[in-house]
Amino acid sequence: MNNTLRILITGAGAPGIMGTIYSLKNNYDQRQIYLIGTDINVDAVGKYLCDSFHVLPNANDVDNYLDSLKNICVKEKVNVIVPQNTGELLILARNKEIFIDIGTDILISSIEAIKKANDKFELMKLCKVNAIPVSNFEKVSNVDNLLEVAKNLGWPEKKIVVKPPSSNGQRGVRIIDEGRDLKKAFYGEKPSSLYTTLDELKKVIGESFPELIVTEYLPGVEYSVDMIRKGNLMTVIPRKRDLIRSGITFNGTVENRKDIIEYSYKLAAILDLEYCFGFQFKLDESGIPKILESNPRVQGTMVLSSIAGANIIYSSIKLLLGEEIPSFDIDWNSKIYRYWGGVGLYKGNSFVINC
Repeated sequence: MNNTLRILITGAGAPGIMGTIYSLKNNYDQRQIYLIGTDINVDAVGKYLCDSFHVLPNANDVDNYLDSLKNICVKEKVNVIVPQNTGELLILARNKEIFIDIGTDILISSIEAIKKANDKFELMKLCKVNAIPVSNFEKVSNVDNLLEVAKNLGWPEKKIVVKPPSSNGQRGVRIIDEGRDLKKAFYGEKPSSLYTTLDELKKVIGESFPELIVTEYLPGVEYSVDMIRKGNLMTVIPRKRDLIRSGITFNGTVENRKDIIEYSYKLAAILDLEYCFGFQFKLDESGIPKILESNPRVQGTMVLSSIAGANIIYSSIKLLLGEEIPSFDIDWNSKIYRYWGGVGLYKGNSFVINC
């Protein structure tokens, strides 16, 4: 085994960057890891947490993005790229060979698997035909159709949800709730753009708009699922999202929930996702878990699986490199409680603080 691994992490400004770093640095092989962080933001927090740091062009500027990333990999002698941004995945999957040619592998699934996993509408259709529970859903692109589908789902008496087919981190997601007490929310809640009314939504998106998915509202607890898969080898770790803020799990608990594990096994095989990735489920009013989305990449709170005894991120890299991984001894009551911290800068020096 090569004792030192040089790993490049994209999206070093992501909220979960410290968890990814923890999982890699505190690996069960006690292997030396040299981390190269990249981000489009020159002051991304990962700049002060990784061993070295480089600014990348936006992935939308494909040619410059690929050229810059390739140059960094050559300069830093990168063994493995770990992508954390959804918008990079297809670009990297399509251009994987140019990195392999310079000795750098990428922790990523196939192009087809990523396409299916990233499209929420196609994902829900796949679940429906494969007997994996899914909420009632339709796709709309104008207000008349939106109103018709909303009524079919029980609106205005019932809440509904609208979201783009391709997005992440709650971008574009809205809960339509006509019974919401706006005055009570104004005085008693912190500002949030998650809840709205249909009239307010129409003011934002207009009479016609890029396609949206409309679904029934699921009132129950939400779960993230951390997974590792290579061929017949698969591990599934559901974790209950006890407290969510801005789309991020602040408090969470690992839970040995058999139905979610079964559905995740099945869906991962159907999509043919590999290495580390995840799903999100939410319980309906009867307690049945229904799929919300798939994340074909490192997830923001995947560190909780590491805490529970299943280091998904590091183990996925070992599989990518053709190395064996151990059996995991999972503590199914493991928890995480996030708190605010930061990086302080003083006279050119940086230091991590708890604040």
